[in-house]
Amino acid sequence: MRALLVVNPKATTTSERSRDVLVRALRSEVDLTVAYTRRRGHAVQLAKEAAAEGIDLVVTLGGDGTVNEAVNGLMAAGDKADNRPGLAVVPGGSTNVLARAVGMPRDWADGVSVILEALREERYRRISLGLADDRHFTFSAGLGLDAEVIRRVEQARHRGRTSTPALYLRSTVAQYFLETRRRPPPVTLERPGEQPETGLATVIVQNVAPWTYLGDRPVNPCPDASFDTGLDVMAMRELHLTSTTRTARQILAQQPNPRGKRVLNLHDLETFTLRSECPLAFQLDGEYLGERDKVEFRSIPDALRIVC
Repeated sequence: MRALLVVNPKATTTSERSRDVLVRALRSEVDLTVAYTRRRGHAVQLAKEAAAEGIDLVVTLGGDGTVNEAVNGLMAAGDKADNRPGLAVVPGGSTNVLARAVGMPRDWADGVSVILEALREERYRRISLGLADDRHFTFSAGLGLDAEVIRRVEQARHRGRTSTPALYLRSTVAQYFLETRRRPPPVTLERPGEQPETGLATVIVQNVAPWTYLGDRPVNPCPDASFDTGLDVMAMRELHLTSTTRTARQILAQQPNPRGKRVLNLHDLETFTLRSECPLAFQLDGEYLGERDKVEFRSIPDALRIVC
């Protein structure tokens, strides 16, 4: 088996020494080539070239952004999962939502052990993906408040701050109270054959649960989201302090169940469109992608084979 290891050299939980250990371990099972990302978007190019060259497996070492880029590169090859290289994810970032969603251990060394065992047993899992306009995502997307928080965190990281749960919490509070537009609600959700859902202040889209983690605690706006179904949506119709606080508590609960008059829950959607009266912050898989006033979403079933 031929494999490509795509390494983000800025991965937060690994060192150069641990990367060397990972390379040796993988080379005990596969014919391995190693490539290091040099810029944002580079992993897309590397994965696309690997697929064109007939590589059987792409392994990522990095965070969710590196995984998302590799997935988009792989999806450019072939029209079926069996015609694309498989994917293996070594957790190397601060959150690693996809890796944890498919049952990988948080520790990178334990994750490598699971991958090696799965390769020996030829064990793969097929997962669905979401598509937002022309970009695929593995676990989440958002238009509004959550994307504004991610933008704020990325700005802090550019200033040298380390990505931690505390940074996300502080950024959320600061964004909500200091910058987020509370009214009028600007977003409309449109579905084929259904009446539009209007007056939405912020929208979260999930392809699997949880949406993200705060350390060890899962954050679950759409607890029924699954790789085996379509896309799920949780939207808030307003961002008043009382209702927002109540919803935040619900999605952080041990048995999350976000409900209420000001909350919209939709499950297993194949396709829908979000339109905003003004451009809003937009994120995919925890990466800020600028502002959008329209995004078309689609669920892509059985899109990718993942080693786990």
